Formats: sequence, C-alpha cells, structure tokens
Amino acid sequence: MIRRLVLLACAALVFSIAACGTAPTRPGAWAAPDVLVPPSSFTGVHGLAVDTKGRLLAGTVVGYTMWEVNRQTGAARVFIDAPEGQADDIAIGPKGELAWTNYLMGSVRVRDAENAPSRVVAKDLPGLNSLDFDRRSGKLYATQVFLGDALWELDPAGVQAPRLIAKDLGGLNGFEVGPDGMIYGPLWFKNSVVKVDPRNGAVTVINNQFKTPAAVNLDGKGNLYAIDTATGELARVEIASGRKTVLKQLKTALDNLAVAPDGTVYVSNMADNSIEAYDPATGNVKLLTSGKLAVPAGVKVAGSQLWVADIFSCRTVDLQSGQVSDVMRMQASDMEYPFAVGVSSKHVTLTSWFTGSVQVLDRHTRKTLRMLHGWKAPYDALPMEDGSVLVAELATGSITQASGPEYKTRRVVAAGLQGPVQMVLGKDGALYVTEAAGTLTRIQLADGAKSVIASGLALPEGVAQTPWGSFVVAEAAARRLTEIDAATGQRRTVADNLPIGLPAGPGMPPPYVATGVTVDASGNVYFSANRNNAIYRVRPQR
Repeated sequence: MIRRLVLLACAALVFSIAACGTAPTRPGAWAAPDVLVPPSSFTGVHGLAVDTKGRLLAGTVVGYTMWEVNRQTGAARVFIDAPEGQADDIAIGPKGELAWTNYLMGSVRVRDAENAPSRVVAKDLPGLNSLDFDRRSGKLYATQVFLGDALWELDPAGVQAPRLIAKDLGGLNGFEVGPDGMIYGPLWFKNSVVKVDPRNGAVTVINNQFKTPAAVNLDGKGNLYAIDTATGELARVEIASGRKTVLKQLKTALDNLAVAPDGTVYVSNMADNSIEAYDPATGNVKLLTSGKLAVPAGVKVAGSQLWVADIFSCRTVDLQSGQVSDVMRMQASDMEYPFAVGVSSKHVTLTSWFTGSVQVLDRHTRKTLRMLHGWKAPYDALPMEDGSVLVAELATGSITQASGPEYKTRRVVAAGLQGPVQMVLGKDGALYVTEAAGTLTRIQLADGAKSVIASGLALPEGVAQTPWGSFVVAEAAARRLTEIDAATGQRRTVADNLPIGLPAGPGMPPPYVATGVTVDASGNVYFSANRNNAIYRVRPQR
C-alpha cells in the first residue's frame, strides 16, 4: 500500500512538472512580428481647421506633422511633413493663408498659397500654442501656453517684431477671433471662457463653469462651442448671456475643435488619436478616425497584461485579446506625459523626461502615491521590491536610487553613463542599461561597477531579458530588434525593417520617444512602434 502511494505521488509529481514545463530554451529562430494592437494615424492629434477648399487639417506635436483627414471616410494622410509640419494649432487667413504653431520650436509658420514655401514669422517664443487671423483686417494673433503665458500680435509678413498684448492671462488656449474683432477663448488655468480685447488685453469673463476648458470656436450665430478636456464635455455657450449647455459627453483628453461651413463641429482627442464630428442639427456624433493608442513608448509585461506609457495616457493591454484599457488619461488625472513605465509586485512608475517627473502608483488601486519632480531628463524608472525606485537621468548620465519617506533619500548607483535610456533588472541581480552612445551595460547595484555587454549598437533604447538569459535591445537608428548573448556578446536579429525610431525634431534629444521592449515568461517579445502607434509581438520559433 505504501509503495502504491509513493508511485502515485511520483506520477503526480511527474505530471505536474510536465504540465508546468521548464524554462523556455533559446529558439532556433524568430517568427515575423504580428500585431497585438493595431496602428493608427497621427501621434497624438491637436489643432484642427477647415481650409478654403473644405479640407479638414489636423496638427500633431510629437510627430512634427500636419495631416489632412477626409471628412467623409476619415482616411488620413500627411499634409506637411516633419519637422516643418509640427502644429499645435492651425488657422486659415482671409486670403486662404495657412498658419500654424511649431509648439516645441517656439515659432509660427505661414504659407501664403498651396505650393508656396512656408516662412517663419515669429520665433523664440517657447510654447506658442494657439493662433488665429482677424478675417476683417488680416491681423494674426498667437498665444503662449504652458511654456509661457502671453498673447501676441504677429506680422503675417514676418517683417515687424511681435507685439505683446498681455501677459499672465491664465493660459489662453484654443481661441478664435470673432467678426467683431474680439478674441474668444478659454483660460485653461482659470476655468473660464472669455472675451479679450486685442487692443489692450482687457478680459471679460463670459462663463466660468468649466473645469479645464481647452478650446473655443464660433458658430456664426452668437454661440460658442467649447470643450472641457478634464470632463470630456462638448458645450455651447451663449455669448450674450453666458449660459452654458452641455451638448455631448465625450471622452476626456479633448484638445481642439473646428466648425465647418456646414455647421459640423470637429473635435480632436489627443489620447485616442481621434476626431469626432458633431452634427448640431441632429445631436449625433460620428467617430471619423481613432486609434487604440496615441504614442506608445515604454512597455512592461506583468502577468497577463502589458503596461504601456502612451504619452497622453497610461494603459494596459490584455496579452490574449489585445484589448486596451485606460489607467490614466492626460488632463483628467495628475499624470504628466509618460514616456516610460516600470512595474513591480506593488508599484508602477511613470517617467516623463519632458516634465522631469517620476510618478509612483499603487499597482492594485492605480492611484498616485507620490509625484517626484526635479529630475534632469529622466528616461526610465524601475520600482524595486524593497520599495525604492531606480531613476536613469539622461542629462546627468547617472542612475540614482530614491528611497525612504517621500523618496528623499538619494544614492547615486552609477555615474558617467553616456545617455542612459532604458533599464531592466537582470536575473543575476545586476542592472542592465542601454546607453544612447551605443552600448548595453551591466551595473552592479552594490558598488556601481560597470561592464560593457555590447557596444556599437545603433541608438539602443528598450531592453528586456529573455527566459533563457539573453537580452533583446531595440536599435532605434537601425529600426531593428537585436538579441545579445550576455556571456559571449554574440548577436542575432530578432526582427528588422520595423516602424520604430521616430525622428527627433529640432532641439529634442536623439532618444526621443524611446521604443519599449519587454518579454513574457514564454519568450514572446513585445515592442512599441512609435512610427505607427502599434504594439507588436514576436514569437520564438522552435
């Protein structure tokens, strides 16, 4: 009897081992990438305008491009390519001129005719955000928001220097000049829709019942259409009385709107790469174009989910179905343009080099525990199981461990790195870091000792370790994924000719939107594609 029980136990153990399997072995080859989350147009969509030919134009900042969107089908194509086409807002002049704000470059461009070259009519004004023409006089106005706070009159010819009209208005965002020559727009930081006199900057509040109003457009009938990015509301405001009527509840992270000659109201949403068309006659909304992701950057596998830093949102993706779920969206949360994500058993970190911040979330409640500002171009952060956080700063070339109450205890783990971009904690307990200069480096956490695993890489960004111990690195400049044997340095291509390596525009660091790479327990590789906003999976072949 005892012998029979022992045999049964052994059989059960053998079955258990067979069922669970052993750690995957190195595959002989890799399959072609397959789509987990499909591509979309734009790289975050912002300013909208309908030109004199009836074309719907849409601006992007991150992608440095202006797009044309078919108003019937939603099909989109690049209208003005990067970097010249970067547009946070777009305006059409009385003679059909096209003007737009190069937000990150601090300039305004004007194009007089369809085939004419554009010219810079204002520069060195950080955060040039919204603009519009006075269609009676041809005057051009523009505002600085977020990186400044001012209203300017610009010379459309670019001869005269900009005239400062007013400062510290409270963030005059997407505005429009009315037929009376007054400027109508939202004050982002003052919850209000206002009228501004361009002669002296005098402000008259029309309505102050918004949370974060993002843009205003006129309908030619004495009404303003306004959007609230924090609440997702599309509203109509009567200019004379200030009465506000909510017309539609849309998603949060709304950015801009435009009213076509036929009365259709087009609304952009930066988190969804979407443009919706509202028909005021019927009250119906048509989704013209959209995406599952906006600008996917850092990615991390955690169980059956993929966490994605999507710049205008933080999201999770179900690894089986590809279903995308929101964790946080810009403007409707305290999130700050995340470019990288880190995951531990208890915490999630979101990192933004653009705002110099590291945000620590409770992984289970998905609530912010701490927002850490003051980092110098942080490109990645990893939450550790002991509760501390490792932060890689591109500007200082260092990796710092932050711990203790409010993460105020700081220890420099390693210095002298040539542009640390992304990190992964290895199975051996060491930290592996890609450096923009072209290396994959191992760092011992105890003493900061460094050793080069691979050099001569083409702008390495995302990095992950496979179950069999090798590392997969995204070489952004070569648009490929490369597998590296840590012991021998031997390399082989996992996939190439990939839609990664979004070019950095003027003034931006070369590792711009870092390609994220992560690997699951079966050895499947997942990577973000910042050229078409998709997530791909590469399966090992055995």
